[in-house]
Amino acid sequence: MELITIAVMVFFIAAISSMLGLGGGIVYVPMFYWLEIDMLIAIPTSLLLNAVTSSSAAITYLSKRMVDLHTVAPFIIASTIGAPVGAYFTKFTSVETLLWAFSVVLVLAGTRVMLSKTHKSNNGISKLSAKKRTVIEVCLGFVIGIAVGLLGIGGGTLIVPMLIVLGFEIKRASATSGFIVIFSSVSGFLGHLGTGHLDLELMIYTAIAAFFGAQVGSHLMYSKMRSKTIKQMFGVVLWIMAIKIVNGLL
Repeated sequence: MELITIAVMVFFIAAISSMLGLGGGIVYVPMFYWLEIDMLIAIPTSLLLNAVTSSSAAITYLSKRMVDLHTVAPFIIASTIGAPVGAYFTKFTSVETLLWAFSVVLVLAGTRVMLSKTHKSNNGISKLSAKKRTVIEVCLGFVIGIAVGLLGIGGGTLIVPMLIVLGFEIKRASATSGFIVIFSSVSGFLGHLGTGHLDLELMIYTAIAAFFGAQVGSHLMYSKMRSKTIKQMFGVVLWIMAIKIVNGLL
């Protein structure tokens, strides 16, 4: 498929992902797989697009003060350490195993997206003590980092619901999650640089598309666009992707 067509697809994925606090890797990897792009190229490319999508959205969210900077540090540190660990183990894991693992993540993420509801609370202040909250954030961040490096996902599908549990309103959780995804994705991408599995032309075209797509999506999200229908549609898409991948494996 022509790079321009792939870039257009990435643009729309980035727009939707930035609204939900996702880097887009949950969609980029299976999309590249269906386009018959080698998984070892798809994963680092997806990580790069995660970083670009989240960075672009963060420009909007930081300027609007939607990111809780006091919460992000434990997630960032732990996920940045975990991502290279996951990247290292890709060389010991078969493509089939990666696809099965990715299918499970897709199903769980699709369910989370479809069932999530607007949650209004006290701007991220939970009843948990600061110490317990930090321990949870560090442990989750490390696990997310491993998943980022191993599967090429951004981790937002796990971070957003955890932030909601900790007391964040849905849009603030999405904006904060997107900011965290930048660091875990960059760390995972750097972990893949030494493998040599890179397609520079593909990365350039899709990165440009992801940047502008995320700009559109983040501005729409901030302008209080209703996201219920978008979340439901996105959840259905993730389920369809999981079904198609499993069908190809059976």
